[in-house]
Amino acid sequence: MASLGLPPPRALAGAPAILKALPPDLFVDFGTNAEMRWDAVDPRRYLTPASRLFVRNHTATPVLDRDRYELRIFGDGLAGGRSAAEPLRFSLRDLKRLPTTRLTAVHECTGNGRSFFATQQGRAASGTAWRLGSVGTVEWEGVRLRTLLRRIGLRRDAVSVQATGLDAPYVAGGVDHGRVRRPFPVTKALDDALLAWGANGAPLLPDHGFPLRLVLPGWVGIASIKWLGSLEVSRSELTSPWNTTWYRLTGGDHPPGSPPLTVNPVRSAWELPWEAPLRAGRPVTLTGRSWSGAAPIRAVEVSLDGGASWRAAELGEREGLGWTTWSVRWHRPRPGRHELLARATDRHGRTQPDVAAYNDNGYFFDAVVRHPVVVA
Repeated sequence: MASLGLPPPRALAGAPAILKALPPDLFVDFGTNAEMRWDAVDPRRYLTPASRLFVRNHTATPVLDRDRYELRIFGDGLAGGRSAAEPLRFSLRDLKRLPTTRLTAVHECTGNGRSFFATQQGRAASGTAWRLGSVGTVEWEGVRLRTLLRRIGLRRDAVSVQATGLDAPYVAGGVDHGRVRRPFPVTKALDDALLAWGANGAPLLPDHGFPLRLVLPGWVGIASIKWLGSLEVSRSELTSPWNTTWYRLTGGDHPPGSPPLTVNPVRSAWELPWEAPLRAGRPVTLTGRSWSGAAPIRAVEVSLDGGASWRAAELGEREGLGWTTWSVRWHRPRPGRHELLARATDRHGRTQPDVAAYNDNGYFFDAVVRHPVVVA
């Protein structure tokens, strides 16, 4: 068990990585990761309960003491400058004295949908074989990062912030890559970045970053560092393996040196089991959710006949930067096997393609998913 003030253990293959319960009717357990089953999503509930939110760990969930926790902030981008050896330190109580913000946003793993590169496009990619359940919509509670930075004092020429977690160092292939960390621009820090201590009106669960995590709304999940231990503010561009080696598009038709991934694409999912059984000739209302990292959803089109024809879905609830719910009435389903398709467009005009651009690590599968159902 890793606790603040003690050296964290190295993560070992096979070690328990997730602390919360993972009942098989709600999750697909991948060991260090766990996917929420879409057929377990309650269409009547907009927010994703923390108990059902997917888990993406590089190592294992640490157990941290809230009373001993502190956030360290340093770097030459701060007014006056601060070294890593002499950082500014903030307890959770210090942070909670600042103005509190609640922000509803989609939280999503970069590899969401990865398995469909193999099953739908015939070309497998490496990594956890997520379907579409490594995503959720959460009402985060915390303080805006810009509020804290402005109180500390920020140099005008500061350009980069590196967030580092308190989980164990990540070791792969015999190489110690250090703690999970990733930089992001000061412009994002001063926009909507949040230091979050709560989710859906309750403290964060350990698996989701207790006692404090970073939330970068709309961005790839890896950017929202869990168990936030430090922030380095710099006048030069910072890097880490999580933006130079991983979480960028490589292979396929992508040119060398493609930039690190930031804003999530547009995606849609039906709230149905795979191969869901439906009654022939009986009207049924089908539901789903669509989301985008860049802007709210403007429209959703659906096809009940494998793409031969399309119709507009009726849009439902949307909160803040969260997903948009939608529904469609299928009046007379005919017996047989059918493929349901859903295609969303956001307010920036980004639309789901028919085919996702392949990359070695299976990031950003944003193509329209062909969801089978059986009518009898």
